[in-house]
This record gives sequence, structure tokens and C-alpha cells, in this order.
Amino acid sequence: MGRRDEVECWLTDMDGVLVHENHALPGAAELLQQWRDTGTPFLVLTNNSIFTARDLSARLRRSGLDVPEESIWTSALATADFLKQQQPGGTAFVIGEAGILTALHEAGYIMTESDPDFVVVGETRNYSFDAITKAIRFIGTGSRFIVTNPDATGPSAEGPLPATGAIAAMITKATGREPYVVGKPNPMMFRSALNKIGAHSENTAMIGDRMDTDIVAGIEAGLHTILVMTGISDQSEIDKFPFRPSEVIDGVHELVASEPVETEL
Repeated sequence: MGRRDEVECWLTDMDGVLVHENHALPGAAELLQQWRDTGTPFLVLTNNSIFTARDLSARLRRSGLDVPEESIWTSALATADFLKQQQPGGTAFVIGEAGILTALHEAGYIMTESDPDFVVVGETRNYSFDAITKAIRFIGTGSRFIVTNPDATGPSAEGPLPATGAIAAMITKATGREPYVVGKPNPMMFRSALNKIGAHSENTAMIGDRMDTDIVAGIEAGLHTILVMTGISDQSEIDKFPFRPSEVIDGVHELVASEPVETEL
């Protein structure tokens, strides 16, 4: 699908698209309001697996954006949804925080340190040598290895921090086992998001600020893709990749219609 006027449902990244350093970007509030006014199905996606959807909804509200928790889809929620489909009522040893722990509990999973079906690694600021050692040993004896997202580093005011991908790489080096990564750029995360809002790829668009996650995953999921220049990408970044988004725009303010038309689904 190549035309924006055929879009009936929207997926959008959060950081770099709607907010930057906890400040709403121009047009973000208006676009969200436009979707609500027209009854347009949408989800805000993030690879962040630390926080619950409720936490992120509160964070966005402090930035001036009204996004209910049911309109947020995290890599933690996508991971829990994937594991629930793979093995309902399974067990997991988890390295992570409230986002992934809550999602797995709500999916009916039991957290255990005794022969878990899965080792799940998510984002946390409290990685421990003991927990990583247990993860390595469980994987070595047959537990399947799942990672919420592949990001090697995360941002902070002082500079980059080691993130999920970096810890996963250490576990892979010790075990020789590669994890299955659920979050972007795996289009699995987009497909689970589409299922959540009852959307189809042929009439859904993805807005993102990263070529290597948002855009490539959107393309592989068959979505109309829109790259905004309010995040980390610039023209030189776009030129590095063999694929192109459907559109490149300065920011989400360009998606705000002067006179929104009621969407018919």
C-alpha cells in the first residue's frame, strides 16, 4: 500500500516521534486528538520493556499527551503475548522489571528459578551477576532464550547505558545460543499490535524515527511507512539503507488535517 489516504489505522513509535526528552513534539497532541475525534484505531509502540503501559501513559500525560494505557503496546506486552501463544501457562526465569514481569503474570505465566520453560531477558537498570549466571545455566540445560528487544544501549543524561541487547550478547557468548527477539525490528511486534486493534496490514501505517527498527519492521510487516526527522535519522542515515520508507516528513505535525474527516471502517 503506497497512499496515505488509504490508511485507516495507525501505529506510531513514541520517543522521537511523539515526545523528545519528556516534551511533546509539535503536532503530537493534535494528531492524537484527531485520531480520537475520528474514531481511528491506533497504538503507540515502544521497545521499552521496563515500564508498564500504565506507567508510560502517566509519563505521556506529564508531557501533555493523552494516551490511555490500552493504546500503548510495549515489547514486554508483545513478548508476553508471544509466549502465551507458544506455551500457555508456562514458566519463566526473568531478568527485567515491572513491565515484563507484570505482562507475563497477566498472560498466566509463573516466575520460577526451577527448570523454567523460558529465560526472558528484558530491560532493567539492576542487572546482577547472579541473575545472569542463573540465566546462562538454565539455557545450558534446555530453557529457551527470549529477549524483549535488541537495543544494545539506552539513553541517559550522562550518556549511553548498556541495555537488553548488550546483556543478551553476553549470555549468547557464554551459551552459544542466540535468543529469539520479539521487539522491533521483528515484524512480530507489529503483527501482534495489528491483532490488538483488529487492523490489517494493507490499510495500516507505521510512523517511526529509526530506519533500522521502525521502518524495516514496518516494511516487512507490509505497512505504509512514514519516517519523521524529529528523532535520530537524517538524510545521511536514510542513504545508508537499501530500503526506503513510503514517506519522509519533518514531523507528525504534517499529518494533522486542517479539517479531519470521519473515518469509516
